[in-house]
Amino acid sequence: MQRRHFLAGVALPVLGCDRVRDITGGFTGQNAARGHLLREGKTWPLPSQTVKTRVVIAGGGVAGLAAARSLRLQGLHDFALLDLEDQAGGNSRGTMVKGFACPLGAHYLPVPGDAAPDVQNLLEELGLRKRVSGRWIYDERHLCHSPQERLFFEGEWQEGLLPLRGVGRDTVLQYQRFATLVAQVRTTPGWTIPAPRLQAAAKNPALQAYKTISFAVYLTQNGLTDSHLLWYLNYCCNDDYGAGIATVSAWAGLHYFASRHGFSAPRPDGQDGAQPKETIELAEPAEREGVLTWPEGNGWLTRQLALPLKERLHTSSLVVRIAAVKHGVEVDAFNPNTQTTQRWVAEQCIVALPVFMAARVIESPPDFLRQAATATRYAPWLVANIHIDAALNDRPGAPPSWDNVIHQQAGNAKATNAEDAALKAPPANGTSLGYVDAMHQSLQSVPGPTVLTHYRSLGDVPQGRKLLRDKSWSDWRDVVLADLSIAHPDLAGKTTHIDVTRYGHAMAVPVPLPVPWVQGQSPNSLRAGRLVFAHSDWAGYSVFEEAFSLGHAAGGQTK
Repeated sequence: MQRRHFLAGVALPVLGCDRVRDITGGFTGQNAARGHLLREGKTWPLPSQTVKTRVVIAGGGVAGLAAARSLRLQGLHDFALLDLEDQAGGNSRGTMVKGFACPLGAHYLPVPGDAAPDVQNLLEELGLRKRVSGRWIYDERHLCHSPQERLFFEGEWQEGLLPLRGVGRDTVLQYQRFATLVAQVRTTPGWTIPAPRLQAAAKNPALQAYKTISFAVYLTQNGLTDSHLLWYLNYCCNDDYGAGIATVSAWAGLHYFASRHGFSAPRPDGQDGAQPKETIELAEPAEREGVLTWPEGNGWLTRQLALPLKERLHTSSLVVRIAAVKHGVEVDAFNPNTQTTQRWVAEQCIVALPVFMAARVIESPPDFLRQAATATRYAPWLVANIHIDAALNDRPGAPPSWDNVIHQQAGNAKATNAEDAALKAPPANGTSLGYVDAMHQSLQSVPGPTVLTHYRSLGDVPQGRKLLRDKSWSDWRDVVLADLSIAHPDLAGKTTHIDVTRYGHAMAVPVPLPVPWVQGQSPNSLRAGRLVFAHSDWAGYSVFEEAFSLGHAAGGQTK
């Protein structure tokens, strides 16, 4: 997009014949150069120091931090956690932009169910929930305040993210049809977060079958072809998995709803069981379950997990070699700041690295790790933190919300099946997922300066990782502002600074697999001698509950 066309498209204020407001910023948050050292075949310096410890945790994302907590709770304090970034937390880190706390990645945690006892215990430990009169009560200061979500659709904002304004009878029938299918699925076992592992999942053959076909195929098989429904489901899959309905498995698409709040179809006249009329006024769908969030997103949680580690947390430590030796494990970590290598000698190593990295650094990796590294597909991801110095002028409809999404129809809206509608024309620059407002939790009475955190998945873009890497910061600035200016024409004129964070391997995508073992591994089988494996990759998709539960289980397997 040429600069003059961009300026016209987003209506930037012209301060001269060709002068516009200077927007500062750059790439931040993720040091891709450090990770790329592994693939460049670099020769590492010989270790300049050898340190002994009981357990080494390789990787400081949510799984690694959970493993560290598990060790602490067991009374085992002789361990070290190594992470290549300058701050632990992986995709769940936070930052500051112009004095505002904001997320660098994951930005919320749904109130966990009983299938995630380790997560529940963490929230209790942090004072986020307590039992009152026999009921668990969550601290309202940390629950997402209303209004939660809105969608810019047909020129106005509406509450909720399911397209409602002006949709016809056939669309409502499709919404109701999908709601029925989700309700039916939820009556069978296995739809939980964390997902059941191999033994439990084997009791539900239908659940396993859903993992072998795409969500788009499943929708077509069930006659679901409405463009509004497909847009919404495509958005949901991109939001959780980094890729759309044609890429993720039917299990993943159904799991998004069946493991949480279901799917609430709007009722034409607000009455249960009513049939759509030719002229309809749609009732709003039921409110979703509670969501915990903070200005810095899940960075608040990872910061709490990292605080007790103190000197046991070693950042700027790129794990380059893990080797089983006669009486333990050797872990070599390269410090890019000092250009030195440190060797850790331990009894055991918890490998909390993405599987593609683990397969590279482990000497003689086990077969199941090689298979996982080959089978796992990753979605690239972009996060842009946009500082504005004044509140945006809002369009009619629903008021500003925490999560704000702009409807952009992609693919073939006239297609007769879900595969055609979703597959044929993925957005060239990835799927825009809107933005969250860092100041929403502040309950400020008069909107003012804030940071808007924009998310964009590139899992369906051909060579998306290369596109993410090759575009300059100014290119991404223009793409982001152009997208969001559809709803906010004054955005560019109020923007002062944009930080862009790029994740080349942001998350594992739960694609259909002939043998869906990646989503069904038992934690007890993720072990090879003195190595114990823990990462959300082993669940096949990336959410806090999966990473935390797998990390806690790995910590419990140490001797």
